[in-house]
Amino acid sequence: MPYKTKKTNSQINDKKLLNNKFDWEKYEMHLYNKTSQKERKKLEEIYTKTLPKVKELEIYKGIITNITNKNILVDFGFKAEGILPMSEFRENLSIKIGSKIEIMVLKIDYKGQCILSYQKAKMLRNWQKINKVYEQSEIVLGYVSARTKGGLIVEVFGIECFLPGSHINVKPVKDYDNYVGKTMEIKVVKINKKTKNVVVSHKILIERDIEEQKKEMISKLDKGQVLEGKIKNILPYGAFVDLGGVDALLHITDMSWPHINHPTEIVQLEQELKFVILSVDKEKNRVQLGLKQLQPHPWDSLDPKLKVGSKINGKVSVLADYGAFIEILPGVEALLHISEMSWYTDLSSPKDFVQIGDELEALILTIDRKDRKMSLSVKRLTKDPWVDIDKKYVVGSKHIGIIKKFTNFGLFVELENGISGILYTNDLSWTKKIKHPSDFCKINDKIEVVVISVDSTGRKLNLGHKQLTENPWNKYEKIYTIGSIHEGIICNSFEKGATVKFTDNNILEGFVPLRFLEKKDGSMLKNRDKADFKIIEFNKDTRRIMISHTSIYRDKIQKKKEKRIKSRKFERSTLGDIEGLVKLKEQMEREKKEEERKKKNKLNNK
Repeated sequence: MPYKTKKTNSQINDKKLLNNKFDWEKYEMHLYNKTSQKERKKLEEIYTKTLPKVKELEIYKGIITNITNKNILVDFGFKAEGILPMSEFRENLSIKIGSKIEIMVLKIDYKGQCILSYQKAKMLRNWQKINKVYEQSEIVLGYVSARTKGGLIVEVFGIECFLPGSHINVKPVKDYDNYVGKTMEIKVVKINKKTKNVVVSHKILIERDIEEQKKEMISKLDKGQVLEGKIKNILPYGAFVDLGGVDALLHITDMSWPHINHPTEIVQLEQELKFVILSVDKEKNRVQLGLKQLQPHPWDSLDPKLKVGSKINGKVSVLADYGAFIEILPGVEALLHISEMSWYTDLSSPKDFVQIGDELEALILTIDRKDRKMSLSVKRLTKDPWVDIDKKYVVGSKHIGIIKKFTNFGLFVELENGISGILYTNDLSWTKKIKHPSDFCKINDKIEVVVISVDSTGRKLNLGHKQLTENPWNKYEKIYTIGSIHEGIICNSFEKGATVKFTDNNILEGFVPLRFLEKKDGSMLKNRDKADFKIIEFNKDTRRIMISHTSIYRDKIQKKKEKRIKSRKFERSTLGDIEGLVKLKEQMEREKKEEERKKKNKLNNK
């Protein structure tokens, strides 16, 4: 175990003096008298005013004053020279005394000694440069030092930046090694200040050059010019054409006068054709081409004798929500509106009348050769069946029709081609409660109806089915009178009550509220139970019958109570009358005796 020497007091004091917290100014001031101390403070103030204010981590310009094997002394205007480690200049061996350099003050110690850094000052300056380049969107040269995963490493101002593979060229790059060791123009596109990552791009400069060339080429183009081009890409809505550096759109509607379903019916990839320029947008650098415009318009070959009222034949080429387009000639199409397809007014879609490829005959309604527009009608080839409709379908007349369509409120019945009427759900049956027409009949079923009302102007027929028979409720009204009792069977129970089918009528049903299902013993009637029910409500208009089982025995009990009460009242009133008569008789006798006494007194006085 080595021998430890004991520290002397002087060594301990020296250690305290070396402590950063030791007040050197106070220690030195006690060596001077008061006069000397005042003079020293004045000199220090004058000296301090002449010195620059130096801050840590700031960059300053300086001059090399001395070079040793380990350090370099730099004068940067402070009261003491700063020290730079010689290791910071391994890459720059051309330095010498008197060289001007930029340094960063890393630290100022308690003695006023400044520790400097040349590399950190250089790095900060480089970051300032690269930020300035990024903010001002400037183009700089970068040296490709190595390849990395997904791209290249490019040195800019001594800072390693990442060049993604997708930003090297406008075309995909397969071999990144061809770029290593080369210098290229780049543009800073992203800086992450937290992670100190810089992303650069070379492709953006190529695209800029291409865009400038494109602008120059487009500036020379004009509407109506005919140019040669190559089909570059085909999409469902058209094709893109390369005009020699400028991409232009050829829309599917501008490929052929006749309607086509896909561009490949007219053009193929790499095919070279002549095109006419339809429009040029020099602000957005867009060009639209036409191919069919180089061919004669089919309307020019249309028969000049065709006019309004002429009959023509055509094929359905396109279906739309509002109608169908009929191809008269290749490239000549006319509109057949849905309202002109049939006299039948309830067509919900053109598909209900025609399909693509159908051939039909139509009547020309309008024709405009200048604007190349034509409209057709099919229904006008036949007579309007609604003319004199009220004579053919008289109110009350009976007919047989075909069910064509269901709705939430009823169904449509076709009586003949173009003539349909509405049959409401309430007019299907007198007795059945029908929620939806499909519960009563099916599409394409034949049904007998009676005409309830006719509106020839509005083209509406109101039909009925239950009206074919007499309203049985007129008869039921006399049988199921309020208070009458009928036998019935519980057929359906639910939360609020139950429905009862009368045994004397297999069609009619009545409704029993829950409180009226209670039997005399306190139990409740259930499904399939047979019992007597009293009619408590009958409504012929709403076809509603409300009945009660409980009311039957409750009414009997109530009648007995009323009878007992009446008998008691009669007994009480009879006894009371007898007692009153006795008193009245006694009073009359007293009054009679009193009158006789008065008469005797008068006679005696005389």
